[in-house]
Amino acid sequence: MSNMIPQVYDTPVFRMACQQFDLVADFLDIPENARDRLKMPKRSVSVAMPVRRDDGSTTVFMGYRVQHHLTLGPTKGGVRFHPDVTLGEVAALAMWMSWKCALTGLPYGGAKGGVTCNPRELSIGELERVTRRYTQELIPFIGPQIDIPAPDMGTNEQTMAWMMDTYSLQTGHCVPAVVTGKPVSIGGSLGRRESTGRGVAYLISRAMDTLGIVASGATAVVQGYGNVGAVAAASLSRMGLKIIAVSDAFGGLFNAGGIDLVKLDEHVTKTRSIVGFDGAEPITNEQLLITPCDILVPAALERQITAENAAKIQCRILAEGANGPTTPEADVIISQRPEIFVIPDILCNAGGVIVSYFEWVQDLQSFFWDEGEVMSKLYRILEQAFVQTLTMSRKRNVSMRFAALSLGIQRVHEAKQIRGLFP
Repeated sequence: MSNMIPQVYDTPVFRMACQQFDLVADFLDIPENARDRLKMPKRSVSVAMPVRRDDGSTTVFMGYRVQHHLTLGPTKGGVRFHPDVTLGEVAALAMWMSWKCALTGLPYGGAKGGVTCNPRELSIGELERVTRRYTQELIPFIGPQIDIPAPDMGTNEQTMAWMMDTYSLQTGHCVPAVVTGKPVSIGGSLGRRESTGRGVAYLISRAMDTLGIVASGATAVVQGYGNVGAVAAASLSRMGLKIIAVSDAFGGLFNAGGIDLVKLDEHVTKTRSIVGFDGAEPITNEQLLITPCDILVPAALERQITAENAAKIQCRILAEGANGPTTPEADVIISQRPEIFVIPDILCNAGGVIVSYFEWVQDLQSFFWDEGEVMSKLYRILEQAFVQTLTMSRKRNVSMRFAALSLGIQRVHEAKQIRGLFP
C-alpha cells in the first residue's frame, strides 16, 4: 500500500507530503513494512457542524481534526479557518507537524485541524458559535494529554479562549492546558503570539552569519503579511534589513527604498489589508516572488514556489515561514541552485510550536515564566535544531530540507521501533 493514498486524503498537498516522506525513507533505508505506520495518520475526525447564523438561518460547516502519530506523547497542531480547508490538506499539515516536533525535540506527535469557512464573512457571534460547536464535537478527541490545538490561519487568541472555555465547561473545571496560543490573562504564554515570526527572523540571522551576509543594507521580501509575516518583517527591520516588498491575500506592495512598516501597520489596522497603502507601488504575487532580494520569506499558503517560478526566484536565503510553500518539483530546481540557502519550513516556522510547548508546560505546572526566559529557551532550541540540520546537510551532502526531514522522520521511526507493535 506504500504508494497508495487513501481516497479521503488524496489532495495535491497530501501527495506532496507523502512524496517528501518517500524520498527521505529511501535515503534512510526505512524498511517497507515500517513506512505505512510512519506515513498514515493515526486518527482523523470529520464533523458536520450546524451553526445558527445572525439572520436566524442555519449553515452546516465541515470541521476536521487529524492526529498523525501518538508515539512520542499527545499530538499538537493548529486550527485553520479557511474556505479551502479539506481533510487532505489538514492531514498533510499534521504530517509536517510530526517531523517538526521531532526535529526540535518536543514530546509531541503532529496534529492539525480546520473548519471550511471564510472567517471574514462571519460576524464575531457567528465565529464564536462555529468555534464552540467545533470544540464540542471534538471533546472526546482533544485534551492536555491527547491533542492540544493552537491558532493557525484565520484563527487567533480569541478562538483559543472560546475553545478552552467550551472544553472547561464540559469537564467542570478550568483546563488551560487543552489549547495553546491563548490570551496571557487566561494562561497563555508571554511571547507566544510573536514566537513564529521571531523564530523565522532568528534563523534568517543565523543563515546570514553562515553565508557572511551583513544585515545593514540587505533586502527582504515577505509574502503573506499576517501574524508570522508581519512579526518576521518587523524583526528583520530591527536587525537593519530593508523590507522592499510585502503581500497579503488581496495584493502586494513594492518600494525599492524600503517600506515604512510602522505606517503600514497603521494602515492594516484600519483597513484589514495592505492594499491601498500609499507608501509603496502595487505589485502582483507573481512579481513579488521573483523580486531580486537577499531574503525571501514565503509566509502565506502552501505550494507557492512551483516548477513554473522556481528558476526565476532571485534571493540568497529562502526562509519558509509558511508550511509547504515549495513543491517537490520546485525543490529539484532550487537544489540545483547552490547560491540559494533554504531554511525549510519544519525548521523555519517551528518557533510557534516550541513556545506552544512552553505554554502547555507552564499551564500544567501553574507556574509562569517571564518573556526573557521564554525567548532565550526558544532561541536555544532553534539554535540546536539549526546546527544539527546544517551539520547533517553538509556531512551527507543533502539539501537543508532533506536533512531536517531526515532528522525528524528518523526520530519518530526509532521511537516506533523501540515501543514495538501492540498486540
